[in-house]
Amino acid sequence: MRNVFSFILIGLLFLGCKTEETRTDFIINGNAPGVYNGVRSYLKIVERNGMERVIDTAIVIDEKFSFTGKVLYPSLSSISVNSVNGKLNFMLENNIINIDINKANISQSEISGSSSQHDFKTYQNEFALIRKEAMDLKIQLRNYRANQTATKRDSIANLVATAEKQLQEFPINFIKNHTDSYYSLALIEIEASKNNAKIDDLLAAYNMLNSELKSSPKGVSVKINLDNLMVAYQKKSRVNIGKVAPNFTAPTPEGTSVSLNDVKGKVTIIDFWAAWCGPCRRENPNVVRIYNQYHDQGLEIIGVSLDGTRTQKDPKQTWVNAIEKDKLTWTHVSNLQYFQDPIAQLYNITAIPATFILDAEGKIVAKNLRGNALEAKVKELLKS
Repeated sequence: MRNVFSFILIGLLFLGCKTEETRTDFIINGNAPGVYNGVRSYLKIVERNGMERVIDTAIVIDEKFSFTGKVLYPSLSSISVNSVNGKLNFMLENNIINIDINKANISQSEISGSSSQHDFKTYQNEFALIRKEAMDLKIQLRNYRANQTATKRDSIANLVATAEKQLQEFPINFIKNHTDSYYSLALIEIEASKNNAKIDDLLAAYNMLNSELKSSPKGVSVKINLDNLMVAYQKKSRVNIGKVAPNFTAPTPEGTSVSLNDVKGKVTIIDFWAAWCGPCRRENPNVVRIYNQYHDQGLEIIGVSLDGTRTQKDPKQTWVNAIEKDKLTWTHVSNLQYFQDPIAQLYNITAIPATFILDAEGKIVAKNLRGNALEAKVKELLKS
């Protein structure tokens, strides 16, 4: 009998210590006081590009609504309600999530049941504090400019610069300090979609995430996107202002090979154009004038033609005819491969006309200057 009681006790202890099973679906219970019956609410997933996609709708009945479904991983999402201004951003995950809608300010609604929501809320609150500090300092700086000493103004200006730097670095620092958070993955996507995204910093932060997060479907997807963005970033950055222009070699109309390094002068213009390009042809008289005026002082030009479209019966002859007609007496090269030209690929050319202005050391000092701006830059460089 004693053995029977022992087995029962062990069984009870085992059941008491059993870990609760992970949910594979979500239930969102929405409480919407003050919202009328029949009003529609929307559940949306935030896509990689920042756009939102509706995944479900629900009708408010007796000031309540609900959503059910499944997500592969915790995802940045939003809820909006007709007749209520704004939207509520939150982290959606497979769990029972309770939301009390604040009709006056939906972004201040109360959410419980989503563990990744805690990280999202922490980020929003801390970012808001730093942003407020930066704004308050800017207001102080504007006030000090009118009636305080230069020393005091400089002190406030330094504080503003520090606060703005904190704002810029905050997303990356948050990711590094939350290496097991799905919101960190969502944040990487948000930052990577920005025009001024620092992809190398985001990749470094991604690599600090724990292995479970990186091997998740979301983690793998984020890594693929970062790798693709890094390739594009490297293509673009190699021809940034301040970089030495990459050398290239291509055929001239006569069939000989000429490289950029063979042509470089005190000032060099790399001019991407084509016979079929109307804006290029309209700019050519200005380039001819500048070349004729400053060539003897050290200006060189190498024209890179992107002729070779399918609509051109004889791309080479069309190219040669345009050179002669527009009186372009400088060096010309082309592989006659349209935008697939290796030089266009090297310089990340997606539209023409496109110009790169190089100094005597071959560094890119300006891009895409035309008209008077192009002449002014050439004069400035020749005098230096």
